[in-house]
Amino acid sequence: MLLRACVMHTVAPRATAVATRRTRAPSSSTHRAVIRAASGGRETTSMDPEKAAAKAKNRAMIDLQPPKGTRDFPPEDMRARSWLFGHFRDTAKAFGFDEFDAPVLENEELFTRKAGEEICGQLYNFVDKGERRVALRPELTPSFARLILQQGKSLALPAKWFAVGQCWRYERMTRGRRREHYQWNMDIVGVQGVEAEAELLAAITSFFKRVGITSADVGIKVSSRKLLSEVLSRFDIDGENFAPVCVVVDKIEKLPREKIVEELRALGVKEEAVDGILAATSMRSVEELEALIGPDAEAVKDLKRLFEYADAYGYRDWLVFDACVVRGLAYYTGIVFEGFDRKGELRAICGGGRYDKLLGALGGEDQPMVGFGFGDAVIVELLKDKGVMPDFSKGAVQDLVFPLSEALRPAAMTIAAKLRDAGRSVDLVLEDKKAKWAFKQAERAGAERVVILGENEWAAGAVRVKNLATREEFDVKVSDL
Repeated sequence: MLLRACVMHTVAPRATAVATRRTRAPSSSTHRAVIRAASGGRETTSMDPEKAAAKAKNRAMIDLQPPKGTRDFPPEDMRARSWLFGHFRDTAKAFGFDEFDAPVLENEELFTRKAGEEICGQLYNFVDKGERRVALRPELTPSFARLILQQGKSLALPAKWFAVGQCWRYERMTRGRRREHYQWNMDIVGVQGVEAEAELLAAITSFFKRVGITSADVGIKVSSRKLLSEVLSRFDIDGENFAPVCVVVDKIEKLPREKIVEELRALGVKEEAVDGILAATSMRSVEELEALIGPDAEAVKDLKRLFEYADAYGYRDWLVFDACVVRGLAYYTGIVFEGFDRKGELRAICGGGRYDKLLGALGGEDQPMVGFGFGDAVIVELLKDKGVMPDFSKGAVQDLVFPLSEALRPAAMTIAAKLRDAGRSVDLVLEDKKAKWAFKQAERAGAERVVILGENEWAAGAVRVKNLATREEFDVKVSDL
């Protein structure tokens, strides 16, 4: 109550000023008289009260742009988003996955336990009114892991779940990177072998083909965290340094070699180990890797088996072995992969891998887990670049119902209801409009036909239907609609 009183006391002068401004503007003659009186009888030039009011209103206009890094989705953009999300969902369901969702707002600890320093620095986090530390989710995987732990022993394995959800990261914006984005995730729990990775890569390539992207447009870089683990163990680098080293290695293709060496040395990595890391990450085939670390290394076995499965699925031409790929998140433990455009003009399209230790890091019992995240921003840029993004400028209405008079509006409502009950998408003209407007509206809405109600046709128990594709017109009995 005291706070409210303080606020009222603070704003009272402004409120009085606003109230004064909002009183009815004086007539022009009164306004001139006031000006004359104020200037000793001389009439001076003053702004018209109506113009002054309009100017004040414009000054008070709110910022019409969304917060930096976020997006609006007016109808045309929303149609594009729905189309994209529809393909995400259709692909996941074709592979037998079940959809889930979780709150956008989560406890902060969920993301700081095992995510890595980079993502922790990008959190939208704050203390809520209950003194709880919370954050907007930067990705979906930790929320997925929380739900899996919540299910406990009742969860039937293997579990195959997917989600399409909004995520938030406070990061530098570039083309295809925003602070708010939507992400499609598919995850498998309970499968220890690389069969799970092979299935997820099949889903990704299936999605690309659905939307008109080929293996000539996009590749998927594949490697294994076990490769780097094998190299580091040879140089006695302890487990605590493993995640930070992975973060640096993940930047190899983005930073000069000298900078990478500098960052590795800053972590206490010795010169011999730096050379070993750079040599291992320069490998460009599994055969080269096998020659370096031996055929019995787990990384070699996993990768060879994965490429065999890729041949079986038929997407081998999409895969590229690249030892530099380690992914920046600290929780990955095995195979990792990253989708990229072959022209090299965009950032990563999607990425994922195996994370068998995440549940343990959150206080639960570890389970074999693998999944990927696929953002909505980069793929849209790619689809536009390739010229395969459909045109969403028009709506998806099937029929526009147009009564030619006010008296026929109830009849038009009946017709619209009848068509909607039959499963048609119908736009009903709700005001008195000319025929020219109605046909223009039908074109904007993407309508297939215009159903016209005229006095004579209605009296005969019929309506006039115009097919907008063929431009043909014909009368149809109401019972046949």
